[in-house]
Amino acid sequence: MHDLRLVREQMHLLRDGFARRGKLDTLGPILDRLEGLERDRRALITAVEDRKARRNTLTQEVAQKKRAGEDAAAQVADSRSLGEEIARLEADLSATESTVSGLMLELPNITRDEVPAGDESHNALIREWGTPRLDATVRPHWEVAAELGILDLARGAKVSGTGFIVYRGLGAKMVRALINLMLDTHTTTHGYEETWVPLVVNRTSMTGTTQLPKFEDDMYSLHGDDMFLIPTAEVPITNLYRDEMIDAAELPKALTAYSACFRKEAGAAGKDTRGLLRVHEFDKVELVRYAAPDTSLAELELLTGHAEAILKLLELPYRVLLLAAGDTGFGSSKTYDLEVYAPGVGKWLEVSSCSNFGDFQARRMNIRYRQTAGEKPRFVHTLNGSGLALPRIIAALLEHGQQADGSIAIPAALQPYLGTARLG
Repeated sequence: MHDLRLVREQMHLLRDGFARRGKLDTLGPILDRLEGLERDRRALITAVEDRKARRNTLTQEVAQKKRAGEDAAAQVADSRSLGEEIARLEADLSATESTVSGLMLELPNITRDEVPAGDESHNALIREWGTPRLDATVRPHWEVAAELGILDLARGAKVSGTGFIVYRGLGAKMVRALINLMLDTHTTTHGYEETWVPLVVNRTSMTGTTQLPKFEDDMYSLHGDDMFLIPTAEVPITNLYRDEMIDAAELPKALTAYSACFRKEAGAAGKDTRGLLRVHEFDKVELVRYAAPDTSLAELELLTGHAEAILKLLELPYRVLLLAAGDTGFGSSKTYDLEVYAPGVGKWLEVSSCSNFGDFQARRMNIRYRQTAGEKPRFVHTLNGSGLALPRIIAALLEHGQQADGSIAIPAALQPYLGTARLG
């Protein structure tokens, strides 16, 4: 959420930022309405304060008259009238503030200056690692996995519906192996504290990390309860410190967790639905960092490097893209996407988004720190990234590792966890 002072004092920053996202036509009317409502809000505050001051003066006059034995009926009547007017004004103020708060939740973050303007066609290639396997003989992962008996798409659809996956045998063990490799690397090598978090969160938590209200249609909610299945462990991890003051000595703070993730992805119907490319329930290891504002950019580079380290361990060629403003997520100020090449489908597949949210999430969640005693509290900066999401990683491993005899070569780093060097 933005500081309301931007609406009042620096509206041009919001308009410029939304223009860079290509959203000014949509969000411009909201900004216009907010400007008017903010003027009304401040006028109502002034009116309430003025009438309360007048009522206080009348109260003093009434007391003086009563002490002097004089008639104070007129002042009492005026005071009562002012009280009724104050009640009406405060009701109007409360309604206005509620409307302003609701509209503020609809505004996305402003991307940083170094983020390219425009849509996804303006995403910038930052670096590449490894050599993509460009081989027309490589088969798509769903065919190979079915033959190996490690992926059962049909029964997953029967049990739950399209987009839900059943892994079997070594496929199930591969999921567990990848999770353990990632968590062990992030905790032992990268210094993250491992957490185990709930898969169900409340509306306040989802609003704090910006999934709500914008993306409610994409979320799985629990009927009869205002609760949601998490779309990512980012939600419970980041909300652990909601409404808390973090000790500055603890920053940067780094947390990781494995969780199942649940997303309807209603807007993606019919897109990349084969195999493991787009599913509604998936496994992911998440990375979250809390940082002081002056270090958060460096923290983003560090976090991105931690996600890249897993790809290197898995020997998967990948590239890093700096997303353009129009392709950057709602709450993010700067995002790097990590994409692996899957030769069987002939595509680059996103396996991680690493984002710096600035203080955008922290304002919603009221997560602050104080650098020194007596200093005014400041909002922390929050960052997160996938470290990594498993389905497309598994797809890439099954395609990139295909051998002439039909077996799948397993990267050396994963072999101790999986207990084999080959599948098939």
